[in-house]
Amino acid sequence: MRAILILMTFLSSLLLAQELRIKANSFSADELKGVSVFNGDVNIVKEQDELNASTVTIYTDKKNQPIKFVAVGNVSFKIETKTKAIYEGKANRVIFLPQEKEYHFYENVHLKQLNEKKEIQGNEVILNINDGKAHAKGLKEGPVIMIFDIEEEK
Repeated sequence: MRAILILMTFLSSLLLAQELRIKANSFSADELKGVSVFNGDVNIVKEQDELNASTVTIYTDKKNQPIKFVAVGNVSFKIETKTKAIYEGKANRVIFLPQEKEYHFYENVHLKQLNEKKEIQGNEVILNINDGKAHAKGLKEGPVIMIFDIEEEK
């Protein structure tokens, strides 16, 4: 428990004074390799964003700055972009690249933009949180699916 509190304090200081709260059933780290692994009912909260998964691996650079978050297994999320778009959804695997400000969602992706009532379903979706732009790819077996709510004038 003490190790988790120390790591949470350490990771919080890495993210420019934004609190990063991580809860998990177990934790292991290799400081020399810059890898921390959280297992079992992982829940990560940072400001308005939330990520849940079976396992989350955090990679850091030589200056101990996080460079990649990899979440696998029953991944669900809620994300707010800088443009105030709010997304929630699920995927089999999610990679967050903090320096690029991008989320990469893979396999059985279902992404909903709540405040615009838009949905994307596909095999690979990339979302940039600075500008809110999304790119999607389908599989050979199925296309990308986009769903919009269109208001008609009466």
